[in-house]
Amino acid sequence: MLLDTFAWIEFFNGTEKGLKVKQLLKENACFTSAICLAELSEWIERNGLDRKEKMNAVKKLSSIIGLDEQTLELAGLLKVKKRKTVKGFGMLDAIILATAKQYKLKIVTGDKHFKEENAMLL
Repeated sequence: MLLDTFAWIEFFNGTEKGLKVKQLLKENACFTSAICLAELSEWIERNGLDRKEKMNAVKKLSSIIGLDEQTLELAGLLKVKKRKTVKGFGMLDAIILATAKQYKLKIVTGDKHFKEENAMLL
């Protein structure tokens, strides 16, 4: 399972969707794309939360997948392809999707940009 930023935010907010993420973390090997750390950092800053606590939780509960040249190249191709059918599909989405494809992982998200992919929508 590849948790995207949406899934982590729900988890930290303790929502109903976040409880589903909590259960997935207990029952599955979970991963997070390194690009999500940037998005989470922004969210943490905007909300005045404890950065160290939140980031440590992500790193403790999931394995961080770094970005490599192959994944980034694939992300560029996927962005061009997805933008033809999915309005607002951005580069960060493309990097997350490329990471999922490279590592054969299902994306856990609430982001509708991934509804046509092998994703678990919360």
